[in-house]
Amino acid sequence: MTTKYIWLDCDPGHDDATTIMLALNCPEITLLGVSTVHGNSSARHTHENAARCLVAFGAPPDVKVYPGAIKPLIRAARHDPEIHGVDGLGGVENLPPISHPLVQDALTHLNKDGKAIHGIACAVRETWKEGSGSRITLISTGPMTNIALFVSIYPELLEGIDEFVFMGGGVGLGNRSSSAEFNILCDPEAAQIALDAPVKKIMIPLNVTHTAIVTRSIQSRLLNPTHPLEHPEDPLPEASTPLRYTLSTLITFFAETYESTFGFTLGPPLHDALTIAYIVHPEMFSCRRFRVDVELSGAHTAGETVVDMWGYRKCDNTWGSTGKNCVVAESLNVEAFFDFFLECVARCDLKSPLNNK
Repeated sequence: MTTKYIWLDCDPGHDDATTIMLALNCPEITLLGVSTVHGNSSARHTHENAARCLVAFGAPPDVKVYPGAIKPLIRAARHDPEIHGVDGLGGVENLPPISHPLVQDALTHLNKDGKAIHGIACAVRETWKEGSGSRITLISTGPMTNIALFVSIYPELLEGIDEFVFMGGGVGLGNRSSSAEFNILCDPEAAQIALDAPVKKIMIPLNVTHTAIVTRSIQSRLLNPTHPLEHPEDPLPEASTPLRYTLSTLITFFAETYESTFGFTLGPPLHDALTIAYIVHPEMFSCRRFRVDVELSGAHTAGETVVDMWGYRKCDNTWGSTGKNCVVAESLNVEAFFDFFLECVARCDLKSPLNNK
């Protein structure tokens, strides 16, 4: 089994929380660290939420959370309380509080020289070892401000990045404007800088994430895998463990906001979790390589990911500013993804401190 060394940059956020759970409970992955960014909530909340999730989902003590950018490169910060609640994890029950000693330990870098871009740089140096070690996979599930800063300040370390996988964008589809997805819309300039970086990039767009719906049947398996729903209208079972109850409260809140805001009646999409699935099981996805850019100045289209489907722009074969810079996911084996998701939940059940109360 080949180990994937990953760094997760995120803005928790309900679906980011599930991404942290997967990263910690997938045996093929070694999570080197987590950095946080403005986005679904304020930078303070996303930083605290990441630390609470690390503890809840059984992170080893050497995995820390590093605070990152509090606002976009040049634009005003925007958040999404309509979807995620004011603190980013609205409605989620029984996560350890910020005062918990283990949560405080995960936040030890808050007041030290341990900011996001320095944490990423140290992880790359220590893992890559100038070519004698392993490259890392960089994952982004929020606005790409930290990523843009990293690639701009540490270009000499890009050789140590195997690939950059991000949830964001859409192909002719938006969710926070008529044409733009939220993560890209929050900091379009940062997204363009990241897309121009000379490393392989994989984009998991809304077109694919909107197929990863947590239906009542999936939620039933999440709550208690031994009591699947026989009929869609049957009541959901009781949670078999405290961890599963907490994850269910996350899904329930997310489902309610997605129904009231976007009209999703079957359940919420687990956008960000697909980044982990891609790293471990790329065969779940069908993908094609394109030139992708971000609209920066359109009065109605700022933040749109412009995917050159027909090859209008002349490109070389590099991953940088002159090339076909991005692999774009186009479809997902949904059943296989949720089997993978629930397998990781079962592993988390064996070590989550939530189950030791």
